[in-house]
Amino acid sequence: MDRMIYLSMAGAKTNMAQQDVLSNNLANVNTTGFRAQLHAVRAVPVRGDGASTRVYSLETTVGYDAKPGPLTVTGRPLDVAAQGNAWLSVQALDGTEAYTRFGSFMVDAQGTLVTSNGRQVMGDGGPISIPANTEVSIGSDGTVSAKGVNGRSTAVGRLKLVIPEGQLTRGDDGLFRAPDGADLPASAVARVQEGALEGSNVNPIETMVQMIAAARQYETQTKMMQTAEQNEKAAAQLLSSGG
Repeated sequence: MDRMIYLSMAGAKTNMAQQDVLSNNLANVNTTGFRAQLHAVRAVPVRGDGASTRVYSLETTVGYDAKPGPLTVTGRPLDVAAQGNAWLSVQALDGTEAYTRFGSFMVDAQGTLVTSNGRQVMGDGGPISIPANTEVSIGSDGTVSAKGVNGRSTAVGRLKLVIPEGQLTRGDDGLFRAPDGADLPASAVARVQEGALEGSNVNPIETMVQMIAAARQYETQTKMMQTAEQNEKAAAQLLSSGG
């Protein structure tokens, strides 16, 4: 049988995977600090006897789009936006340290600084505890201060900000980690902008155009499979009539 049907199936599968990535990006167009996932495909020639014009389509992992999203000034003291390539450290559900650009914080019932989606915020020395009946503020270097009823402001911790040397690895929980799984060291030069949040860096119009292109490519692959089937039937009829 002609390899075309197998190659078309591989191409259609790749197009479906691309649609999954694009639809997930589009669904997170309003998610704070979201990094768009990238999807790439490379052509691999089929080795062996026969025509060398057949190529497979294979997925290539290229990570995520690292460009920053738009900043929105909220004026809320517990909102921060990491600047440059800085990342905020949080504790994942499995207890490991992970990294995010989601900088919307709150104080939970136990007095611990957490993200608004429930992740415990990590400081240079571990979780950050906030004294009761205090007003919290965060400096540009990540220093967390609490002002009591007496008007005095006291530093209670510092956000653990990291600057990775290369790209991080996205986990199934939406958090990022170092490729080797190790905890990154705190950076002394990383900075945040207080009272602001970073938006998603997904371009909805560009993503929609890519989804349409992927759908058309999928249709082309299915038509090629139908053509391969028709060619096979035609060949079978010629062989049977010739016998």
